[in-house]
Amino acid sequence: MSDRKPTSFPVLMKNDTCSLIQAADDVYQLRFANRAANAYLVRGSARTILIDVGLSSNYPAMVECLNFADCPPEKIDMVVLSHEHLDHIGAAWHFNERRTFVAAHRLAANKIMLRDDFSMLRKMFNEPNVPINIDIWLEEGNLIDLGNFRLNVMYTPGHTSACITLFEQDKGLLFAADTLMPGGVMGGVFGSGSISDYIQSLERLKGLEAKILLSGHGRLSDTPQEDVRTAIARSHGLLEDTAQLFDALDARSNFEPIMQSVRDLNKLDD
Repeated sequence: MSDRKPTSFPVLMKNDTCSLIQAADDVYQLRFANRAANAYLVRGSARTILIDVGLSSNYPAMVECLNFADCPPEKIDMVVLSHEHLDHIGAAWHFNERRTFVAAHRLAANKIMLRDDFSMLRKMFNEPNVPINIDIWLEEGNLIDLGNFRLNVMYTPGHTSACITLFEQDKGLLFAADTLMPGGVMGGVFGSGSISDYIQSLERLKGLEAKILLSGHGRLSDTPQEDVRTAIARSHGLLEDTAQLFDALDARSNFEPIMQSVRDLNKLDD
């Protein structure tokens, strides 16, 4: 039997494909029944945004949730993408034909605009191969001002090289995507990611006075400080495991063929 206390976040709508859960006043989690990432609706007094949008196949379910919240897609001013993986960005192309701006960190924007299928994990998802246009390239320190919400953009690489976290300091809302999940679960290190960068990013999140964790997958959490401490411990364990695995290999014999390939490719003499 689990010791975890029941969630304090009300479920406003639930069906076979999606759920709409209230995280705070004017903040909603759209949680999908398949492998798609969570989307978050933040309805500000001046403008309204979606943070991540799930897979393209989830778009009808997303529209159902948005309509239930009395915020149909045409009322969304901006879509903010946390990183380049398709389970977070697949439905973004539906917003490109609207008045909606689509934003991402510049490294994610570059991969998305170049349609870097390897970085986007396209093979993992049966998604339409359509272009997604990024209108705004975000950087560390940018502020997304919604009127009654002010979201600070933090560059938090590790899961990939392009991950961002959004933090609303006054309300303690931490939109951490796949950098941190409830229970201290980590989103893994993919392609351009780095466990060392991951640890540094988690240390930055530990220094925040977060009250609610709104992550890329799973439930909402009202224990973000506990979650991040657990994730840091796990990430250090992963770093140690990686070092032991590397030491177990004969590094010189494994890297020599790679270096020879580089020399051959560049036609360099020894």
